[in-house]
Amino acid sequence: MKVAIIMGSTSDLPKVEPAIDILKDYGVEVAVRCLSAHRAHAGLSAFIEEANSDGTEVFIAAAGMAAALPGVVASQTVLPVIGVPISGSNLEGMDALLSIVQMPPGIPVATVAINGSKNAAYLALQIMAVKHEEIKNRLLGERKEMEEKAMSANAEVIAKYGK
Repeated sequence: MKVAIIMGSTSDLPKVEPAIDILKDYGVEVAVRCLSAHRAHAGLSAFIEEANSDGTEVFIAAAGMAAALPGVVASQTVLPVIGVPISGSNLEGMDALLSIVQMPPGIPVATVAINGSKNAAYLALQIMAVKHEEIKNRLLGERKEMEEKAMSANAEVIAKYGK
């Protein structure tokens, strides 16, 4: 079980670390790289080629501003690519979001919310759950816990404010 996480800049690391932590908590091997689509394209291509044959199941690519990284990754693999738009410009990440979701037909990138690396990790886990029963069962358990907490909160509101 392996996920590759690529960020365009080390300044993105604090926004990507939650995904790394979630995946590792699930026992997933995580290969993390800082490879800009614009400044390190040869190194990026070499890493994608390596990941395409080393058991990697999903890519997560985080980038801000022009945010070409997820699309460049998707253009070099048929493995699922999840894009994480990163805020950092005066546009607060909207530029990155629009860049990532506007992929041409045939080269899709699944895209989560701006700075949404936690959901990128959970989406990667859901993709992997198709093949890995232990991930599927743990995700189902977490969903059950979320439901129980939500219903408990609802009961508290009813108790306080009535029916």
